[in-house]
Amino acid sequence: MSACSASLATLSRHEQIEQLRSRIAAVPGRVGSVAPADSPVPRDVSEERPADTEKLPVPGPFEAVLPGRRLAKGSILSLTGSRFVLLGLIASVTAAGGHVAVVGMPELSLLAVAEMGGDLRRIAVIPDPGPDPVEVVAVLLDGVDLVVLRIGGTHVPYTRARALTARARSKKAVLVAVDGQWPQPEIVLESHVRAYRGLGRGHGRIRSLSLTMQARGRSFQPRHVAMRLTCTAGRVQWEHEETLADVAPLKVGAR
Repeated sequence: MSACSASLATLSRHEQIEQLRSRIAAVPGRVGSVAPADSPVPRDVSEERPADTEKLPVPGPFEAVLPGRRLAKGSILSLTGSRFVLLGLIASVTAAGGHVAVVGMPELSLLAVAEMGGDLRRIAVIPDPGPDPVEVVAVLLDGVDLVVLRIGGTHVPYTRARALTARARSKKAVLVAVDGQWPQPEIVLESHVRAYRGLGRGHGRIRSLSLTMQARGRSFQPRHVAMRLTCTAGRVQWEHEETLADVAPLKVGAR
């Protein structure tokens, strides 16, 4: 897969589907137990773990709030809040050898994914999926491990959502819905940036930031985790954060 795909908006629906299917056919395989030798591995997922072919990897701190500590294949997620969570998921999946498709998000920061250790060669970005992005997603689920859909103003009827959920399960793919409401997702991840480090009085650079994330779902009670993103020599790493008490919130407009 290429890091960026051409717009599908100018093609007919039949042409869109055929083009997507040809791209899916070129994907060598879904994520397995071993990452390719030339695939970069993010620092927080580099430790040895037993192979789990039924789940997709996530950044280390995410494991504290997810059932089974990873993303179960065939599941539907809804993300709200900080975009860093989405970038971390994409980086972890591609670093492990999986493929990701991002639909309707031309502003996605591929640089941030790379800094987190992601493999940009395994990401397909479809910035303009045309009038029916849900149909595009349905095709992508056939051969992509993680499909990200920006819902925006798109209305997804319950019947279509149910059909897409069944397709994701049968194809063992994970669908992540962002910037909108998805009918009855299995897991909802809500995150917020809590504080920044590195900023002085009117100057300085952000060296790290702290986030809180809540996971909730139909099959488990809400869970929370505090995390920190740190940047060192162009590499971004995820870390657990025991407490946020020592972190001063960012003050905007202070004099």
